[in-house]
Amino acid sequence: MELAFIPSPSRGVLNLGPIPLRGYAFCIIIGVFVAVWLGNKRWIARGGRAGTVADIAVWAVPFGLVGGRLYHVITDYQLYFSEGRDWVDAFKIWEGGLGIWGAIAFGAVGAWIGARRRGVPMPAYADAVAPGIAVAQAIGRWGNWFNQELYGKATDLPWAVEITSSADGRVPGTYHPTFLYESLWCIGVALLVIWADRRFKLGHGRAFALYVAAYCAGRFWIEYMRVDDAHHILGLRLNNWTALLVFLLAVVYIVLSARMRPGREAVVEPGAESVGGDAGDGATQDAGSEGVVENEDADDAAVKDTKKDVKDGADSAKKS
Repeated sequence: MELAFIPSPSRGVLNLGPIPLRGYAFCIIIGVFVAVWLGNKRWIARGGRAGTVADIAVWAVPFGLVGGRLYHVITDYQLYFSEGRDWVDAFKIWEGGLGIWGAIAFGAVGAWIGARRRGVPMPAYADAVAPGIAVAQAIGRWGNWFNQELYGKATDLPWAVEITSSADGRVPGTYHPTFLYESLWCIGVALLVIWADRRFKLGHGRAFALYVAAYCAGRFWIEYMRVDDAHHILGLRLNNWTALLVFLLAVVYIVLSARMRPGREAVVEPGAESVGGDAGDGATQDAGSEGVVENEDADDAAVKDTKKDVKDGADSAKKS
């Protein structure tokens, strides 16, 4: 008998008149805003301009959504193209189903386009937004809670999640809340990247690579706990192999990048540093001008005093 568990919402959508507000979509939207906000703060701290992160995100977010959906549909094609399924459901992104691997890959393409348009180095931008992406994933995972999906094996632990829906083959009961595990792991990844970036001054994409490696490490064991249908290769789920491969690539990048391009970029956005520099130069020039004027006034006063002393001395000589 379960004494405690995390209850699932009775429904994943709230209707405000004719407008449906889906919990899954709401979590994604909040995550995007938090990622942009945090990325903007980190970008400004690195010497960039305010608003650059948001401008590039206008390209990255749509590409990421398309890529995430494509990865999900391709790797779980049986959910949309098998007998008895409606292929139109593949376009219903608001009902859930985004693959983080496709989202990051396609989102990087969109970010690269936006970065080129703004004239900023893509690796520096990636380093700035990396912790924000992890936080966005942490928030987005709660969309799975609204949809009662992506849970783990049955358990009676006090933090188990209760599944009440029997749709799509679900069996009501209490299960490991893998969405919660991944959400907490992503928060830890964000804190790790922020700490490591401050401690070691990561640059040239290494902060982003650290985020990728750390996320993959957690995703591997969390994915192993899930019980939803998935393709298996040599006894492991497809996403386990993906996490392992991407983890190795991220680690290799960190090692090679540190050897080939040590340190951090001195300039992340050309022209941004001149805004403060021009103001400082102007202030210095104004201060210098005021000093010149004051010196000239002092010199004039000294000349006048000298002339007065000479005149007084001449008058005294005539009298004597």
